[in-house]
Amino acid sequence: MRILLCKRRLSPKYLSMARDEFLVFGSPLIEEPEIAEVVECLRSGWIGTGPRVARFEERFREYKGAEHAVALNSCTAALHLSLAALGVGPGSEVIVPTMTFVATSNAVVHSGAVPVLVDCERDSQNIDPDLIEAAITPRTRAIVVVHFAGRPCAMDRISAIAQRHGLALIEDCAHAIETEFQGRKAGTMGDVGCFSFYVTKNIVTGEGGMAIARRREVADRMRTLALHGMTKDAWRRFSDKGYVHYDVVDAGFKYNMMDLQAALGIHQLARIERYWKRRSEIWNAYCEALRELPVFLPNAPASGTRHAYHLFTLLLDLDHVTLTRDELLERMTSQKIGVGVHYRAVHLHPFYQERYGYRAGQFPAAEWISDRTLSLPLSPKLKDEDVADVVGAVERALGV
Repeated sequence: MRILLCKRRLSPKYLSMARDEFLVFGSPLIEEPEIAEVVECLRSGWIGTGPRVARFEERFREYKGAEHAVALNSCTAALHLSLAALGVGPGSEVIVPTMTFVATSNAVVHSGAVPVLVDCERDSQNIDPDLIEAAITPRTRAIVVVHFAGRPCAMDRISAIAQRHGLALIEDCAHAIETEFQGRKAGTMGDVGCFSFYVTKNIVTGEGGMAIARRREVADRMRTLALHGMTKDAWRRFSDKGYVHYDVVDAGFKYNMMDLQAALGIHQLARIERYWKRRSEIWNAYCEALRELPVFLPNAPASGTRHAYHLFTLLLDLDHVTLTRDELLERMTSQKIGVGVHYRAVHLHPFYQERYGYRAGQFPAAEWISDRTLSLPLSPKLKDEDVADVVGAVERALGV
């Protein structure tokens, strides 16, 4: 690893080498079949929850080898409904990694339960199984794991902990559509798996999510809660089979997916392996091109696992540079390269400190990552020239 001193500002020479157009972080690849499907959906007059949502649910269920699938408007909705359907509510505690997007812990808050944060492993950035058991109390009802960046958690150890203590296990698979652990697909190892189709995800519907569940009663409960607690959705009420009255059996939410979204997802899902292969090529290209720089690269996928390659997270080696991560962000953006931060740990945000008393210093691995992490563009839309531009921008930003 080279030792560099990088306090200086980028010179005009470097800035002149920037792209003509800004490279948007996580820009999705949208192709003609989904465009045509969206147009046909609009012409059909049925753009709400209907036949395309049902088709997308079934195809996703088949892809995951799951028992049941429920299409929703976000992964956040899936997390919230999974907790509700599994009986987690006020008076409960739920174990959540602090190294995640706040949607994971926010869903616990919205359920009325208390999020009990746990540190991560520095190398994998996933929740540390060694720390889970110590966080369990008589009030603990569930564990939520996040397959960070698409790398599977140690599900054998975590599943054993959940079973030993009689706890529900929820998988946050927002990064992990293609992820596998020891031959099992992410989302099928817990009680519920929750997926995201947000615009930056591995397949996209703009906004959107999916829950897959082992048990029919859990899936049925989620489906009812997803649409105001009604027993029938609009497709079943207003179809050509005749009007059907509904009953409201609970005070539900407005979490349903639209056909307009599913029109994208049906065709995105069909190309998931091609997209995964392209992201793996970009991942490997980054690893090769950046390995001599003062950064820590992501570990290679572990044996017996499949990485979804959702995020490529660099960690700046602060012992060998004098610029900060935020200065590196600015330097990348000034060269018209979109970047991300995944993430500032949950316990560092004011809401969680003020409501639950979390504070800096509690979770050292997550804080170490929070200070150093930087995500580079990783999308099947990227051309080889785009990848070369990203690599060049990192080198110039570091003063190479």
